[in-house]
Amino acid sequence: MSASHKKRLAMPRSWALPRKTSVWITKPRPCGHPIELCMPLAVILRDVLGIAQNRREVKRMLRTKAILVDGRVETDHLRGVGLMDVLTVGEDHFRCIIDANGKLRYLPINAKEAASKICRIDGKTTVAGGVTQYNLHDGRNILLDDANAYKTGDSLRINLPEQEIEGHIAFESGATAYLIGGAHVGTLSKVNERIEKKSTMQNEVSFEEFGTVERNVFVVGDAPLPGIEVSA
Repeated sequence: MSASHKKRLAMPRSWALPRKTSVWITKPRPCGHPIELCMPLAVILRDVLGIAQNRREVKRMLRTKAILVDGRVETDHLRGVGLMDVLTVGEDHFRCIIDANGKLRYLPINAKEAASKICRIDGKTTVAGGVTQYNLHDGRNILLDDANAYKTGDSLRINLPEQEIEGHIAFESGATAYLIGGAHVGTLSKVNERIEKKSTMQNEVSFEEFGTVERNVFVVGDAPLPGIEVSA
């Protein structure tokens, strides 16, 4: 099996594609997103958006430098485009979200929305010189001198393509959260309480009518997300 392909029957359940039309499917090159939360450009342009008929057409489109991911020209057809990423094809923009069925969708957004994205802080570490490195959900890292500026679980709004911080959304009671896993995946709900465990168990988050583990929660504030419904 090629390193760039996997069997279609074994592709992630989050990929909204038929499983029995062929044996193989392109898989994304390793990137900041887990494979369950991203799809390769070749598959998105050909099978999801229907902009290209085959991989040759995808590569031809990429050579025109009219395809951008998060505001930057992309020429790798195996590049993974994942949760919250912005895909630009000519004058059209798309945001990657996960819907109520747990499927990745690339839905149209306007140019203003395409100028920024929300990133969750998944961790932070101290690097050389005492600088704090904030590790974001999409694999990018932001360096800041202040180790207490933001907390793990908070979200940052960054502008594109500069990647400068233009907003902060705290993970706290009353914050609007986007559920990216669990029984309520693909919906928005208000955080009731964040429950930190003093053990190896995962932290939990309670909402008005349900609860889930912290990894399923992505605070987004009032950020517009295409096709996302509000739950209890």
